[in-house]
Amino acid sequence: MSKHLFYLSSEQLTAYQWQHGRLSGASVFANDGDGIARFMDYLDAAPVMPALLLADLVEEDFQRINVPHVGGMGGRKLLQRRLLQQYRETPYRYFEIQGRMADGRRDDMVLLAALTNPATVQPWIDALDQLQIPLAGLYSTTLLSSALVRKLGLRDEHLLLLTQQSGGWRQSYFQNGQLKFSRLTAAINRDGQPINLGAETAKTQQFLTSVRLMGRGNVLHAVVVAPVASTPVLESQCEDGPETSFRFLSLRHVATKLGLRSEELRVNELAAQLADPMLLALLARQHQAPQYPLGSARRHYKLWRIRRVLYWGSAVLGTTSLLWMGANLWQAREAQQDSAHLMAEAASYDQRYRSVMAAMPPSVTSTANMRAAVNVERMLGTQAPTPLDMVSMVSAALDQAPQIRLLQLDWKANPADGQPAAAPAQGEGRQAAPIPSTLLGIPTKPAQSLLLEAEILGDQDDYRAAVDTMNRFAQHLASNPRLTVAIDKPPLDTRSSVKLSAKAGPVSEDVHPHFSLILVWKP
Repeated sequence: MSKHLFYLSSEQLTAYQWQHGRLSGASVFANDGDGIARFMDYLDAAPVMPALLLADLVEEDFQRINVPHVGGMGGRKLLQRRLLQQYRETPYRYFEIQGRMADGRRDDMVLLAALTNPATVQPWIDALDQLQIPLAGLYSTTLLSSALVRKLGLRDEHLLLLTQQSGGWRQSYFQNGQLKFSRLTAAINRDGQPINLGAETAKTQQFLTSVRLMGRGNVLHAVVVAPVASTPVLESQCEDGPETSFRFLSLRHVATKLGLRSEELRVNELAAQLADPMLLALLARQHQAPQYPLGSARRHYKLWRIRRVLYWGSAVLGTTSLLWMGANLWQAREAQQDSAHLMAEAASYDQRYRSVMAAMPPSVTSTANMRAAVNVERMLGTQAPTPLDMVSMVSAALDQAPQIRLLQLDWKANPADGQPAAAPAQGEGRQAAPIPSTLLGIPTKPAQSLLLEAEILGDQDDYRAAVDTMNRFAQHLASNPRLTVAIDKPPLDTRSSVKLSAKAGPVSEDVHPHFSLILVWKP
């Protein structure tokens, strides 16, 4: 992603552009009113891109404190209060928890950092805010060097990293890979001569010993990152001692370890001698979270991100819609082709049918009538009423009542509700009325009734047993949910409308109690 990269020192700001993974531009603006005005003109002519501001200032302070271990929101508020107490005059403050102490109450070890002279940074940030440039974050070369140490795999217990940058020689001290202190010294002394790097390293080591960051007898491993052409002069200045060990790494070697190509960093000859392009390329590739807070100056970047997300969402939605529309058009085209093929096939079958029918002799009736007749015949074969179903039910019930002997069955199909039954023919030569279609099972099977007459074998005078036998037989039949059972004539008719009569004397053995039931079945 293209972006503006700004490298700010105490004397100037250098503007670069990161495009297609390469660093270009290197426009220099003095740190004064005229330089800021020219910087705003430069931004007006440049495309709108997110910006990253990397500061390398002398007025950057580092303090180490121990605070009680408090987690969550309470711990963050505690650290913010301590940070505000330490640096009240600047809004550019930063803290980093670097672990816990090994003894005592195991307090948190915290590194506090701040840009103590905000007047050096604020005019540039105000200019970016006035032009509504999306400023993503304010970073420090010292804090960024922690990522550089991890990338280079430097694991010495006491490490001093020395890099030559626009503001001079940056000396950053790391203890077990954690940043503890940093100072920036000018590359040229007051006499206009290059400084003695070995002497400056000795001063730094003496300071680290005085503040008890290093104990006496510990070896300080100094790693110098410099171009190959400067290495012989620097080696003559930096000699190993009993408590100091120097190691030189070329800028090209470091860039290779970071995965940066040489063409990404070759902006101009002056920049090729400094670590500025390498640090900017590392920052552009790392996508780190902002280190020093920007407050309201970061709102344009948030709006830019929202706008970019909306653009990407619209592009994805538009692309998805186009793909969906293309798929639908393709399916519609295939459906039209299939429809045309089926219509052609149907026309071919119609033509063949007409040719076959034309060769056949004239039929008695139409095809539709023949089809209707076949349908009626099939319906009659499956739905026409027959006594077989009801007779099967009676047979199953008789198996459970061996003392009942069947005398007579009278079966008939009942017409549908509201439809008259067929009237018999009156007189000679008169045609009987047609049978209703419902009696023939069209469209559904009709209800059927069965008059059952039977006698009960057993004692002739035991009418109570006869009535019980008939009731059990009727209840067995009525267990079928679609069969209705009604008693037409019981073995002993006790109705008030019927005369109760009998004969005295011996009764023939062939005379048994008779009864009749009316069964109605609705299939």
